[in-house]
Amino acid sequence: MTDTKPSIDVRTVPPRERHPRIFGMLGALLPGGSMQVTSDHDPRPLHYQLETNFPGQFGWDYLEEGPEIWRVEIARLEDGAGCECCCGSDH
Repeated sequence: MTDTKPSIDVRTVPPRERHPRIFGMLGALLPGGSMQVTSDHDPRPLHYQLETNFPGQFGWDYLEEGPEIWRVEIARLEDGAGCECCCGSDH
């Protein structure tokens, strides 16, 4: 059985469709699952958007850091893996 990781190369996607497509793919990931994003620039704005809208829910690892190609792996964290604080929340 082959375990293929979802991936998207946004260099082939119109700019206005990039983030919606990525967030659609991220929404389909099960806890512990991950996907790869390939871009022609540092996808730092996407990282900020993830941290702001989904704090503690996704991990982010650079696999390749330019200057021509940027690749990141984004993982949906297991339940409870994103918050080790004592805030009393069940997030």
